Amino acid sequence: MITRIALAALAFAALSAPVPPALAQTQAQDGIAFDAYMELLKARARGEGVSEATIQRMTAGLTPNDRVIRLDRGQPGKPTVRGYPALAPYIRTHVNSTRIAGGRSVYRDNRSVLRAVEAEYGVPASVIVAIFGHETSYGQIRGNFDLSRSLATLAWEGRRRDLFANEFIALMKVADKGYSRSQLVGSYAGAFGNPQFLPSVYLRLAADGDGDGQANIFSNRSDTFASIANYFRDAGWRTGQPWGVRAYVPGGFDVDAYRNKLNAQVCSRVHERHSQWKTVREWRELGVQPQTSLPADTLVSLFQPDGPGQPAWLLTGNYRVILEYNCSNYYAMSVGLLADEIVN
Repeated sequence: MITRIALAALAFAALSAPVPPALAQTQAQDGIAFDAYMELLKARARGEGVSEATIQRMTAGLTPNDRVIRLDRGQPGKPTVRGYPALAPYIRTHVNSTRIAGGRSVYRDNRSVLRAVEAEYGVPASVIVAIFGHETSYGQIRGNFDLSRSLATLAWEGRRRDLFANEFIALMKVADKGYSRSQLVGSYAGAFGNPQFLPSVYLRLAADGDGDGQANIFSNRSDTFASIANYFRDAGWRTGQPWGVRAYVPGGFDVDAYRNKLNAQVCSRVHERHSQWKTVREWRELGVQPQTSLPADTLVSLFQPDGPGQPAWLLTGNYRVILEYNCSNYYAMSVGLLADEIVN
């Protein structure tokens, strides 16, 4: 899965006006007309058990959304030049006083629910709240693109047809659970609800947190928290282990000598910045000291994003779980640091 969430949580904006058919019809990669392609998607949805009523209400009046295509094509491709923006400025704007205060308020006001979710899934409440904060500003900004129109547009346009066709069919299955088209709105690339799940992720991992028979990630905090926690548990979160801790790196330490040499198949540019995995004991023998106690046999990776003399962290496997949510060191670090601030 393409980081499962990150792909679809790239932007929020209002619905654009319908695109004139003459303009939109020029934009499919293989030249197929939008209406003809929609008939193929409808047939597939029927074949996978979606009710006719749902298909009709979710596709009525659909036209391609040119703004969605522009936004998708505007996403950066694979970098060709080494070099990264500094982490510190990003953290200052994403782990700021407003977001910390908001997280502490959500944490305080939902303490009993969060404790129950943490006990069931083994994922810290602070991490759950930090994801909630980063994805939708604690439910305030979820996007208002018509998901049916957006996903149909991206599937038809053709650059990543298989991905978005699959998500469109998954959306039909979500709608078949009783959700209205007006509820199924979100980011231009298909993410929706408080956790910004793709439709396929919703079908697989959305959880009923309060036992009412629904997984309402739109307005139900219990379901939202349980769904985020279920995602993390599924991605391999290890209960009782932090995501990472600050570390002291001695002057003159050659971080490059311990650079990760593995060629990651997904998000290689993210993982190439991390060191080899070593135990806390082995790092201590090299002079790298965790500033918070960790068991000596814990496997961790050294990360010093802004270079020598700047803050460094020892990252556990749980940091990789955050990267599953959004494959960006900037995102994962800000989630981890915000989680720490929420409970401090």
